[in-house]
Amino acid sequence: MTPQLARASLREIQRPVAVELEGVHDELRRLIAVDFPRIAEVNEHLLRMKGKLFRPTLLLLSHQAVGGGDGRVATLAAVVELIHLATLVHDDSVDHSVRRRGLPTINALFSHQVAVIMGDYLYSRAIIELVGLGDPEPLRILARVTNDMTVGEMRELEAHDKLAFDEADYDALILAKTASLLSGACEVGARGAAAPQRAALARFGLALGRAFQITDDLLDYTQSEAVTGKPSGLDLREHKVTLPLIAALGRMSAAERVVVARLMATADPSPALVAEVVALVDRAGGLAYAKARALEFAAQADAELDALPPSAARDALRDSIAYAVERRS
Repeated sequence: MTPQLARASLREIQRPVAVELEGVHDELRRLIAVDFPRIAEVNEHLLRMKGKLFRPTLLLLSHQAVGGGDGRVATLAAVVELIHLATLVHDDSVDHSVRRRGLPTINALFSHQVAVIMGDYLYSRAIIELVGLGDPEPLRILARVTNDMTVGEMRELEAHDKLAFDEADYDALILAKTASLLSGACEVGARGAAAPQRAALARFGLALGRAFQITDDLLDYTQSEAVTGKPSGLDLREHKVTLPLIAALGRMSAAERVVVARLMATADPSPALVAEVVALVDRAGGLAYAKARALEFAAQADAELDALPPSAARDALRDSIAYAVERRS
């Protein structure tokens, strides 16, 4: 049996920074406000699509865990969420996704052109705000992160031979696309701390991000659209090869690999074919392997927190590890 972590709710994790998170909501509205009707209309939809503010929460908790004191922390947390939203808008357009978090995507509700422009708008608003703060350090960190995420998206797009995409390729992809922003959020939050604590929190974010993304990819195999807000099996329908499939492929028979290859060669695979491949992955141990890897990264993240002094914020960061790997959506 794969060991489980005690599940933690995001509400519990956010309790130490609840007041600051209210400020993040206000800052998000301020940052994206514009006197242009179409952009304002899209912004309102984006605010409805806004997620659970997990990345801003990590920034705020990291800041508090090393002593706090920066009055601009809510603005920085809002900037991190802007960057995250921009990547989602662009990703949905690239993938031609029609739903996210139970709502129509920007490209589905408006157009792919509007989605590209809005992603650019959100990125540029983040940069303008960072420049206006007059502190080059968060700009340096988040500019690097944004570049990493862009390279990660191209890495995924260029994976032409899907069945040759191995675990090393996958790890490089999730480091760039997911872990880099979680790490950057933690590092920005801790940037006033002593170097060892700041480095530990940056590494914490990397390990947490890998555990988070593996879990996200697992949910695509195990949870329904009603739970996740996007169609189940979407990665397979879009021919994305994630860790559960990578781990299973080496344990499949030749006949089973033919079924997977058929799905990858089908432009619009049927629900029955997707379900058949999901079952093959499960029987081959792909889901169990991916879960075990997520827990390994969770343990790495946990160890990094030993560099911090005891506090409610450090406890909440520890709980965020359990949330990342035991969540249901």
